[in-house]
Amino acid sequence: MKFVDEALVQVSAGSGGSGCLSFRREKYIPRGGPDGGDGGDGGSVYLQADSNLNTLVDYRYVRHYRADNGQPGSGGNCTGKSAEDLILLVPVGTTALDESTGEIIGDLTYADQKLLIAQGGFHGLGNTRFKSSVNRAPRQTSKGTPGEQRQLRLELKLLADVGLLGMPNAGKSTFLSAVSAARPKIADYPFTTLIPQLGVVKVDAMRSFVVADIPGLIEGASAGEGLGVRFLRHLTRTRLLLHLIDMKPLDQSSPADSVNLISTELEKFSETLSQRPRWLVLNKADLVADKDADQLREEILKELAWVDECFLISAVSGQGVKQLCGRIMEYLESYRERLEDDSEFAEAERQLIAAMQEEARLNINAPKGSSEEIDDEEDDEDDSDVEVYYVRD
Repeated sequence: MKFVDEALVQVSAGSGGSGCLSFRREKYIPRGGPDGGDGGDGGSVYLQADSNLNTLVDYRYVRHYRADNGQPGSGGNCTGKSAEDLILLVPVGTTALDESTGEIIGDLTYADQKLLIAQGGFHGLGNTRFKSSVNRAPRQTSKGTPGEQRQLRLELKLLADVGLLGMPNAGKSTFLSAVSAARPKIADYPFTTLIPQLGVVKVDAMRSFVVADIPGLIEGASAGEGLGVRFLRHLTRTRLLLHLIDMKPLDQSSPADSVNLISTELEKFSETLSQRPRWLVLNKADLVADKDADQLREEILKELAWVDECFLISAVSGQGVKQLCGRIMEYLESYRERLEDDSEFAEAERQLIAAMQEEARLNINAPKGSSEEIDDEEDDEDDSDVEVYYVRD
């Protein structure tokens, strides 16, 4: 089962209808003059965000979309019928790029948002349009212009407030299952999470946020090791990163080294994303005595020279989880208020997010093949939607 987050499609807008060459032919009206009508406009192609969709899998099987042409004009000054626009439904969070130029055409970030991706052709003119005092019987007409054609790359980035970051088996899936109704696969071996998953965390009445869990990173991920950094692009839309680490890893490795390793891979992928607010979450505190846990926490923070917020939790027992979620909610509410009240901050955030997404698009490095190549190699497998879970009642 694969998460389809990228698709290549070709879109063609409809051509405009040609103008008509016609003259009036009625009894008792000699030399009635020109009455050729204009053609109709060609249909344009739009993308529209649909909140009911969460994958681009449909665009894997049908790759060419064409809008209808406009109808030609006719006599009696009758205008040809304009073609209907073609609307392609995509998940919220889809980015459209021109494959040939790399230009970002637009970003669909909220439900029902529409984006023009191929303009329909303009209608042709009938000979009536060319009538004048010195040209009473014009035989000129014009043809409709052709519609735009584009090769598009559609990229889906999950829309979440908080992104989980960490090594395999750091407890990210366990944390997601503890704070939401998500039931991701949890096991005692690495890479149990193979596709991104979302969970909606309810803190209080009318207060909630969305958490995205992506597959764990290992050393060399930026060079394609493990699952690579293919899914890191989803974190470019988040407002806050939670860096989960195992306080007592079974291989006796240093937790601080794990943090530095992930930080290095994150910087290689996107320097802008690495500067996003990131909180340290020391997980599996239930495996360490309370006194030793506090001492180990201080040692890790001192070794890392960590200045951002740090939390000590156990996703299994629930220790510290409620307090962490409450603090996240406070941070997000403060962030949203500042976006509304401070226009300069809102513009800076918009530019920052755009820069992160551009870096992610340019620096993505997957030697084992892009998502498109992987899909083509495994046509016999079924595709699955990204799994989204909501809070328990």
